[in-house]
Amino acid sequence: MENYEHLKDIGAGNFGVARLMRDKRTKELVAIKYIERGDKIDQNVQREIINHRSLRHPNIVRFKEVCLTGTHLAIVMEYAAGGELFDRICSAGRFTEDEARFFFQQLISGVSYCHAMQICHRDLKLENTLLDGSPAPRLKICDFGYSKSEVLHSQPKSTVGTPAYIAPEVLSRQKYDGKTADVWSCGVTLYVMLVGAYPFEDPKDPKNMRKSISRIMNVQYSIPSYVRVSSECRHLLSSIFVANPSKRIKIWEIMRHPWFLRNLPMDLVLGFDPMSYHDLIDLDVPLQSEEEVMRIVDEARTTTAAHEDCKEEQQAIGPILEPLESILSLDPLQQIPLECEEEEVMEDALDFLELFDIDSVVHFDSF
Repeated sequence: MENYEHLKDIGAGNFGVARLMRDKRTKELVAIKYIERGDKIDQNVQREIINHRSLRHPNIVRFKEVCLTGTHLAIVMEYAAGGELFDRICSAGRFTEDEARFFFQQLISGVSYCHAMQICHRDLKLENTLLDGSPAPRLKICDFGYSKSEVLHSQPKSTVGTPAYIAPEVLSRQKYDGKTADVWSCGVTLYVMLVGAYPFEDPKDPKNMRKSISRIMNVQYSIPSYVRVSSECRHLLSSIFVANPSKRIKIWEIMRHPWFLRNLPMDLVLGFDPMSYHDLIDLDVPLQSEEEVMRIVDEARTTTAAHEDCKEEQQAIGPILEPLESILSLDPLQQIPLECEEEEVMEDALDFLELFDIDSVVHFDSF
């Protein structure tokens, strides 16, 4: 990591920490995600790296390289200076229809490219869409931790993603088409941009996850009367929010929808051909070979003496922090009342949701 200068920390999560760094060779700003060496370098991390590495598109955060430190695997990526699309909506309250379309067109351009490359994202949400900081911001899809390649992996069955964005079939415990589930998540993103709230939350009880799941399964949503949305846009949303995935609008049909095509930037038309961007972007920047990436990932599964010393220090302070855990717990699932009888699919869904980082579902009424 001697080629990078640390500027500041920009995020943290279950994975570890993300830092803003400067490449000493090119002076370019980059984001570097650090994941602790050892057991945390699992198949999901490997999948994230391999899938992300294969994608080269203006609406996808650019993967650059992986590096090793004594204690962490470091994933070097393009830095998106504009932050999360989520924060922009929180500041604005909601977008106009034209503003929402501007970002939705870019989102669909990036997602359609992923699908053309046989990769489904499976965790599309506002927090995983970044902006590049330019006056007319370019949207950048990030975080491929739940992504799945149809070439390398079987049809998905596991329930992954963020609850507010999950399609009904993903909650059903059956095999599902990850691409079709991605379309549903794109619809949720569009709705939130237009309304400033999640489509399947109960307006009177927005933090009740059980009610939200029931509304997802029954496709129960509405657009508030105070939000002006055109009939074309309403038609597109109703074509996306279809419980039966085989009847849901496909990504290529979205790209031909009259609402989507209005004011479509010319550079996005190019993006509909997946190989166009793949051939044109950063041809002068050499990528690490897949073999080199895999060698580094495999090495990251082992720990070093310095890493073991660090773990011993963490174990030493563990007993001091344990009494605070119950006080600091923010898990909303612990507060969900389970008194009423529901369908088996809802019970299964709630069981699965215990595996999620529910804290990432932020309620807009908090702002």
